[in-house]
Amino acid sequence: MKRALVVWQWTDGKRGHERQCEGLLKALADRIPLDHHLLPVPDSPLTRLVDYVRGVLPAWRHLPDPDLVLGAGRACALPMLATRRARGGRTVYLMRPQMPCACFDLCIVPRHDGVAPGPHVEVSEGPLNPMRARGARDEGLGVVLLGGPSTHHDWDTPAVLAQLAQLLSTSSDMRWLVSDSRRSPADLVSAIANLPGSEFHSHCDTTTDWLPELLSRAGQVWVSADSVSMIYEALSAGARVGILEVPARRADRITAIAHDLCARGLVMRVASRSSSTAAPPQLREAERVADVILARWPLAESLT
Repeated sequence: MKRALVVWQWTDGKRGHERQCEGLLKALADRIPLDHHLLPVPDSPLTRLVDYVRGVLPAWRHLPDPDLVLGAGRACALPMLATRRARGGRTVYLMRPQMPCACFDLCIVPRHDGVAPGPHVEVSEGPLNPMRARGARDEGLGVVLLGGPSTHHDWDTPAVLAQLAQLLSTSSDMRWLVSDSRRSPADLVSAIANLPGSEFHSHCDTTTDWLPELLSRAGQVWVSADSVSMIYEALSAGARVGILEVPARRADRITAIAHDLCARGLVMRVASRSSSTAAPPQLREAERVADVILARWPLAESLT
């Protein structure tokens, strides 16, 4: 009987980074048994550097040697490399690193980061996530997810509300659920809480399962352009996805994402949305990357 694949996952505790690892782990677990160990990175950058230089990890000596070492986030980079030096394993870093990609066995880098594929780089369509399409979709259910000002985007509440009004007025036969986020400005929240033709659900009052469940069954999901990770989660869930436009602080790789996805037909805009009943584009990037890893290193064959 084959033993499980031993995976050490270093975490910095940031939800977005953990979702990327969760997506890959879920896809791997569908293909091979996993023995998963979640390790918090040391608080001190000096500790992380010393662990790497010394090549020892005494705090984790009780764990089995890893086959794979995963991580996302800058703080995870040195612990991952220290693990490989001390205990072995293949390092898979789930973003563009600050150091050369060749420092890791494989980097999974989102397409919008502009890194070319190569021996140490696999380019993904957006960050990985654990969302999957499942079952029949409710074409009469629409979901609107609104963010707020961010590092890359400004905000224009009247413009967002105008797009929402146009969307709801031309789809009055649908049930619309609207939700905000922790970044949503107060004037937006007060306006959408009383928006005709929709139901408002504050992010403060929903459970962690509420949104993934909605994404898995909604016929349409509309996301403000600043919420990049949510756009890719909706696409991975198999929904027909639309973008609500917000102003950019500057032209950069992040603010270009929504325009690129629209140009490639992966998402809609309010002004150009289609009533087509054809199946929407769906991303299966976590599954694809899991297959790439297992094909690159036939780990399953070596586990006895």
